[in-house]
Amino acid sequence: MLREKSTSGRNKNIMAKYRQDRINDAVAKETSQIIREIKDPRVSSAFITVTGAEVTQDLKYAKIFYSAITGKDPETDKGLCSAAGFVRGQLAKRLNLRVTPEITFVYDTSLEHGMKIAKILNELDIPEGGEESGEE
Repeated sequence: MLREKSTSGRNKNIMAKYRQDRINDAVAKETSQIIREIKDPRVSSAFITVTGAEVTQDLKYAKIFYSAITGKDPETDKGLCSAAGFVRGQLAKRLNLRVTPEITFVYDTSLEHGMKIAKILNELDIPEGGEESGEE
């Protein structure tokens, strides 16, 4: 007896990925708002921007990626680490999740990396006009 391959497993994977993306976005958005409420001067004076969040599928752990105008500062790191419990508590109140994830803050170097690449590209000596040599 032959059975046709079911596509319901594929649909579950797509839906799980979609749900995971929605959770990541919601955690990043709420964390960004919560950080504005933190009264610790190490955090409030750093102008922190949450650039993203990665929550594990079991919702136990979350990495919050951030950047700051002041750059990577050990004092800001300490301030965020000490505020992680407050952030987690506020997330529990604001988001309706089965489990509130344990928060870890990670400095996001992608903006600095992008600026470095842009600087290198700007320093390249590319002739104007875009014409190839040898063609007329």
